[in-house]
Amino acid sequence: MAVMSKSSLEGYLRSRFGSGVRLLSYGVIGKESSKGEQKRYGYGTPVKLTFQVGPRVQSAVLETMKPGPFGHEHMADRAQAMLWDYDSYGRLPRHVKALDVGAFDLNQALFSVAEAREFFVLNEWTEGASYHRDLERLMKGGTLQKLDRQRTVALARYLAQIHAKKRRDPDLYKRRLRELIGHGECIMGLTDSYPARCGFITGELLRTVEEACNRWRWRLRDRANRLSQVHGDFHPYNVLFRTGTDFAVLDRSRGEWGEPADDVTAMTINYLLNSLIRWGKLQGPFEVLFRLFWDSYLETSGDKEVTETAAPFFAFRGLVVASPLWYPNLSIEIRRSLFRFIENVLDSPRFEPERVNEYCGG
Repeated sequence: MAVMSKSSLEGYLRSRFGSGVRLLSYGVIGKESSKGEQKRYGYGTPVKLTFQVGPRVQSAVLETMKPGPFGHEHMADRAQAMLWDYDSYGRLPRHVKALDVGAFDLNQALFSVAEAREFFVLNEWTEGASYHRDLERLMKGGTLQKLDRQRTVALARYLAQIHAKKRRDPDLYKRRLRELIGHGECIMGLTDSYPARCGFITGELLRTVEEACNRWRWRLRDRANRLSQVHGDFHPYNVLFRTGTDFAVLDRSRGEWGEPADDVTAMTINYLLNSLIRWGKLQGPFEVLFRLFWDSYLETSGDKEVTETAAPFFAFRGLVVASPLWYPNLSIEIRRSLFRFIENVLDSPRFEPERVNEYCGG
């Protein structure tokens, strides 16, 4: 549990930004206060800081990571993630900038990295509304608007743009595929997180999915020419739209380089999920956006091979959204559709966007 006071935060900010810094308010986003008492925050709770440096008032977000089962058990795991965030955020177009990386010591004092106990990353503050709100509006019966289409195209073209940056490193491409299977945040971490008793989702079913994904790893491991700049966790909650199609992205994860299919599937699985919740199949506005995203990405990137590499990444993202841990309120019918989707996509040599309802068994 992180304990923060106005004096400790102000002391840290002065060491980082100069002795004239004055902390104006701090707290959980939306609940900031200027009071000076100590406040306890669970690791993993973002804290917004607003402070004045000379005549300039600015805001930042202090982020930490809580210990957990998804490869974050050890302090070194969490330190690695924070150091990577600070090192990489500024190199991705449109990503918020990391202003500093630091740690808490045994006395809960904040400092820039020496004698670290827990790490945090201080990101710039950016305005915007999470893209999931657009999808939630449509899921609740909202009308598909021109702006919805424009934003979908903008997101697909953004991925095509960042994926155009390539790196030749066969070993790194193999590592990223290996991490897709065995990383604590990825397939095996997810299958291990499913409860022992979860209706039709048995250990045998999860093992079958793992084994199919590992076969895909062997099928893809020599396609090192595909290693590209990626976001790594490109889902609606990590996209903030301001006005029109202007947006920023948050919280890239797990590696600066990877397989482009990871980003494409991370976003498009959410069109499917919301449509299943609303209609039990992919239809209406979500079918339009799903197909539009794929068409726009394929046209802009020219990457026809992405349909040949998508399967294990759709399995990964499908395991996330079908998880009773992350999505406890889904009906058993929706989970069945998602697992049919996972199994059928893994059994197909190439993903075909027009066959989604067939994959889901609809």
